[in-house]
Amino acid sequence: MEAETVPSLTPLLVGADQWHEFLLLLPLLVALEAILSADNAIALAAISRGLHNPAKQQQALNFGLFLALVLRLALIAAAGWVLNFWPLQLAASLYLLWLSGKQLLAVWTASTAARAAMPAGSPRDEAGADAPNAHPAAPSLRQVVLTLALTDLAFSLDSIAAAVAVTDRLLIVMAGGVIGVLTLRLTAGLFSRWLEIYPNLETAGYVAVGLVGLRLLVRLGLPQLSPPEWVLLLSVGILLLWGFSVRQPAALAETVTNEPDVGN
Repeated sequence: MEAETVPSLTPLLVGADQWHEFLLLLPLLVALEAILSADNAIALAAISRGLHNPAKQQQALNFGLFLALVLRLALIAAAGWVLNFWPLQLAASLYLLWLSGKQLLAVWTASTAARAAMPAGSPRDEAGADAPNAHPAAPSLRQVVLTLALTDLAFSLDSIAAAVAVTDRLLIVMAGGVIGVLTLRLTAGLFSRWLEIYPNLETAGYVAVGLVGLRLLVRLGLPQLSPPEWVLLLSVGILLLWGFSVRQPAALAETVTNEPDVGN
């Protein structure tokens, strides 16, 4: 979810049809982007985490979100086609549902295997974290970059449609897209560190991804049953609270963060 999709902001964005008016809204938009794109940021951070190496994770986020920005701007330029091309929206919703299901299955499988392998009562068993060296083979940097870009594209389809419906000034919409990606890069960097500290956060993020995909699917097929925006906001907020509810022991989080790169 992004700032452009919040109904209460629509009058402000409609009125901001000049650059100086848009700049006055800039601090508000940045703050809202940081809050509302938390589900997207967690997903991107978790995808980059597959590289197991902090330096490569940051590199993947840089390249992936640069590509995501290019794709966002291309979508905005072709907004009329995007708004009416339902197969693309269907593909985005199915991709998010597939990504959510695939990653949740992997997280739960790894967590179950780690608990079975560790002695009862050990710090890792209590935290539910992966056992050392239990990582699957790491994907390539190119694979992660492409996955990051596609995931952001699927997330941003809805917000692009909302922004274009609000104003026909595409340069202002593009500026909003640039702000969104830059803010997302900052928040994804934060979440990539928090994922090592809060073991429930990855699961919470991928459940939120599934909710976004489900909302897109319902809005496309049965728009009369689409829940109001505040329901999704509240659901994501509850998921985030749960994600931050359990903290790794400090020594364990430091060990996981400093694990050597595996593969790649």
